[in-house]
Amino acid sequence: MDALFVPLASAIGASVDQIKLISCLLIACPLGSLFIRIPASQPHLKHLFNLLVSVFFFIPVLNLSWGFVQLLGSVLGTYYIAANVKGANMPWIVFAFVMGHLTINHVIRAFYNLGYETFEVTGPQMVLTMKLTTFAWNVWDGRTAPGNLDKWQLQKRVTKYPTLLEFLGYSFYFPGVLVGPYLDYVSYMSLIDESLFEGKRSSNSTRSIPDGRKRVAYRKMLTGLVFLGIFVVLSPSFYYGIVITPWFMTQGFFYRMVYFQFSGFIERSKYYAIWTLTEGASILTGLGFTGYGPSGESTWEGAANVKVLEIELPSNFKVLLDSWNINTNIWLRECIYKRVTPKGKKPGFRSSMLTFVTSAFWHGIATGYYLTFCFGGFITTAGRLCRANLRPLVLPPPGAPTTIAKRIYDLIGTFACILILNYVAAPFMLLTFTDSIEAWRRLHWYGFWMIGSTLAFFWLGGSGFMKALQKKEGKVAEKVTTPESHIMPPPLDDVAEELKELQHRMKE
Repeated sequence: MDALFVPLASAIGASVDQIKLISCLLIACPLGSLFIRIPASQPHLKHLFNLLVSVFFFIPVLNLSWGFVQLLGSVLGTYYIAANVKGANMPWIVFAFVMGHLTINHVIRAFYNLGYETFEVTGPQMVLTMKLTTFAWNVWDGRTAPGNLDKWQLQKRVTKYPTLLEFLGYSFYFPGVLVGPYLDYVSYMSLIDESLFEGKRSSNSTRSIPDGRKRVAYRKMLTGLVFLGIFVVLSPSFYYGIVITPWFMTQGFFYRMVYFQFSGFIERSKYYAIWTLTEGASILTGLGFTGYGPSGESTWEGAANVKVLEIELPSNFKVLLDSWNINTNIWLRECIYKRVTPKGKKPGFRSSMLTFVTSAFWHGIATGYYLTFCFGGFITTAGRLCRANLRPLVLPPPGAPTTIAKRIYDLIGTFACILILNYVAAPFMLLTFTDSIEAWRRLHWYGFWMIGSTLAFFWLGGSGFMKALQKKEGKVAEKVTTPESHIMPPPLDDVAEELKELQHRMKE
């Protein structure tokens, strides 16, 4: 089928793999409208529809026959392990099985030096890894006494083991099989039997499926196409790699900084495009329904994987992280962060660090990923210090209108977040250590200067001064906890506390 895509790829200057991927995402939208027309009384047809569409995507369109076989192997292996291993280690065995397989393919991708323009099995496998490990934990929760589970675990526990067809339909749910969003098994089955909509239908609607689904879905589709158009038109000139070209250093400093920030937005627009397109296709199948808004319109926010405005104009870095790759954050929190925490104890530095390591290996083995993630620990530390020491001084009293000082604080915070986001994200796209360090050097290390000077100020007496000022003005600082996002490593003050506790235990 490559002959169908080569002319278009040549015309717009994209790789054939990229054109094929976007084509699959666009085809998924009308197929979503067909899927939801299959009656809930015929669930086996819905499962089979998911499986057949995914086979069509992988084999004739993407030419990933061996990749599909590998994914099928992970699915069947997980199905067997979760059914037959009854001990508490079952979810970790599944985790080691699918994560080990994913890591091997990450190594192969790195060995062949495949760039982002090449679409191969690791992308879908990353999504499948989240689904399969979540399923394993949901099954274990179904075997566990309800009193030992939290709210999320109770809602998602699997008490009736699925048939093979049900599990295949879940694993290869077609709108999210290539790039996400991932979903848990209980949510998938509630979509199949349409129990997702029970108790949430509008009083004046006679349909089993709420009105307004197509309106939201096609708006998402249009938004995704706009972002895709932005990327296709502007990415040849605006991309992170432009920093390491000879042309970049011939420009003035201010021009380079502005050009670099805009390049970051263009780089992210491709993720906005694919995630928004898949969100639209998911909504067309019925996934993502969250009830009704104040005006009575149906809302479909449950399939979102990104919040663009919160990323491009964030109030702080925590909001930014929580708005990016939302479903991965959920997976890391529910299947790693909580699970590595001993029963009866609160998650701490150890849980955060193990979760970060998992996030890093899940993304891949490229050095650039680890430069991004490790610097993220310093960024979250600086953000926590600002929130604890500066923010209370500009907050208005409860019930009072926002002050000019608070607006200025928010504006500066947004501007700083944008600068830091692009600085820390560059290695993630450049991948190699050499290119990443060279890019940072050509940017005059501005991100390190920003974060380093912030940490130095607070650690060398600034925190004490600010606390005294808060006390003098009667301001009370709110307690700042570890950010909910688990993609980045824990803040450095958590590391320091852990080392102090370790030193105390060694003395005892």
